Amino acid sequence: MNSPINPSPPANLGTRRLPSLRMANFPDADPIVRQGLLARPRSAKAVDILLVNPPTPDGGLWIRTQHRVGRRTRENMVWPQVSLAQMAALLQPPYTVAIIDANAERLSWPEFARLLDEYQPKYYLTQVTAPTLENDMYGCFLAKARGAQTIAFGTHVTPIPRETMRPYPALDYILLGEPDLTIRDLLDHLENRIGQRLPPIQALFANHDPQYQPAIDATGRVDMGGIKGLVWRDGGEIVVNLIRPFIRSLDDLPHPQHELLPLQRYLQRYRMPLIKGPFTFIVTSRGCTAGCTYCIKHVSYQYTVRLRSPEKIVEEMWLLKQHGIHNIHMYADLFTVNRQQVMELCQLMIAQEMNIRWTCNSRVDYVDEEMLQTMAQAGCWLISWGIESGNEQILRHARKGAYPDKAERALRWARQAGIMNWGYFIIGLPGETEETVRQTIDFAKKLPLDIALFHVAAPYPGTPFFFEVVENNWFRPGTRWEQVDMDRGTVLDYPQMPAERLLYWQKRAFREWAFRPGPLFTYLKMLLSDRSTLRSALSVGLQHLSWSSTDSGLPVSS
Repeated sequence: MNSPINPSPPANLGTRRLPSLRMANFPDADPIVRQGLLARPRSAKAVDILLVNPPTPDGGLWIRTQHRVGRRTRENMVWPQVSLAQMAALLQPPYTVAIIDANAERLSWPEFARLLDEYQPKYYLTQVTAPTLENDMYGCFLAKARGAQTIAFGTHVTPIPRETMRPYPALDYILLGEPDLTIRDLLDHLENRIGQRLPPIQALFANHDPQYQPAIDATGRVDMGGIKGLVWRDGGEIVVNLIRPFIRSLDDLPHPQHELLPLQRYLQRYRMPLIKGPFTFIVTSRGCTAGCTYCIKHVSYQYTVRLRSPEKIVEEMWLLKQHGIHNIHMYADLFTVNRQQVMELCQLMIAQEMNIRWTCNSRVDYVDEEMLQTMAQAGCWLISWGIESGNEQILRHARKGAYPDKAERALRWARQAGIMNWGYFIIGLPGETEETVRQTIDFAKKLPLDIALFHVAAPYPGTPFFFEVVENNWFRPGTRWEQVDMDRGTVLDYPQMPAERLLYWQKRAFREWAFRPGPLFTYLKMLLSDRSTLRSALSVGLQHLSWSSTDSGLPVSS
């Protein structure tokens, strides 16, 4: 079977050299160039490491559609880069750190390059996702050309590290899985600062992995192969080290350095539809116990669940209030994964009169009526639900574990508690037909939803869905990673539902749901709330209410 996505170069490509150059015995130019660049006079803004969310291809003028992979979504929800703020907190001290969120600040690539010249980073760290692979690698190229060592993490590089590094020589390192401790461990080894670790950092390394040892050989040199969770280049070979164990207690992590994100300078840079004013994320847990085959979150955290204590979460809320943040999204793979944590958190917020408006996500089978009432009393005003389909067999095949009857009950409970419902649906999971899409549309219309969005299924690398698509040859010919996106297109081509029909039904589903009095009133409120949500509503309209040249051209069927 032909490789379905962007076939990788031959395995020996990284070591191939011209015979004449090998005979000339020329030295490797890379360290010489890097040393020369780093020897330049350091500017006042120069930092040890730059943590980056790079520009979109158009500099942020239009939405970069990335649902569930952590940057922007088609409804113009700009995701706060709290993962970068969390890693920054682990790196300071002893390292000087800066964060560039070019997406939030709508930086163009030339503007971003000028910032690289100002910061002169020794190390450059960026998240990499499937829909943004080449875009993210361009940022690495710019940084490496300025002498930085480049580092990537994220849900794309973790399942396919060799396949990512091989065609992109500008990428020096990959952090597999949970990146927080690996980036600190890597820099401490490269900068010879292991002996300078403060007691809290020493304890964090010792507690998370009882077998942890610094990767130093008998001669005192760094043994790169001993740094867990690292992928690196040994000459022409790409080496994948042992995975690093997960951090056992999230409470041992310092609070993210939110102040390094553009909160104060641009209060409207992070935004969410129907929210008036700035907002940000608080991470309440990592991992999810559910077994959905399409979920990208399992790539990083598998099926483990680690919780932060309610006390730590509330402590972070008070810190954010000092920065003028009164709107929070409780960011988790599944916020309601542990009932006791949620109830204790809500009771603590009520007792301390937190007065925070917050949103979260949930599964329809992980809530009950009492929990939702308590959440509403604590300030929860909107829940996003992964409903996915109105057909039970499709949900069973995807191992969703939550079926239409539970969805109706949970959303009714939420509505009665005074919480708005935001429903996400997926068109194109295995087994989808035009009849099952029709069931999903009709089901969505029955539910007490304030907002509904319909995405085309995306087989992200490392998920069981991805391997099912490969096995059955459901990828469209000539597919590239950048097309693994649930909004702008599709990589899927089922025999019974070709790509054009999937996209047609995605658009039709949204139009049928939205062109009704209730949803239209909600979107009108989005239009009138403020400028950012005006832009949000217009973006939704442009992408989903208008026919484009990419539509199938097929007549609308009943």
